[in-house]
Amino acid sequence: MNIYVRNLSPETLHSELLGYFEMFGKVTEVTISTYKVEGKSRASGFVEMPSNEHGQAAITGLQGKEVRGYLLKLQEE
Repeated sequence: MNIYVRNLSPETLHSELLGYFEMFGKVTEVTISTYKVEGKSRASGFVEMPSNEHGQAAITGLQGKEVRGYLLKLQEE
């Protein structure tokens, strides 16, 4: 399952985001979107989980979770 994550803090690290999702199951890929020229975070990203069940659990469990002062917004892609 591919999960779109919005409203990330610009300081959110790849490893930090991975850690949140790994609490719900195996994660195959984590990508934080950046602007090509500046290299700054776009405050969004994608997380790929091979299990739909674990992906849905992650969406339910992390929806609205505060991370570095920002409330996560997640949706299945």
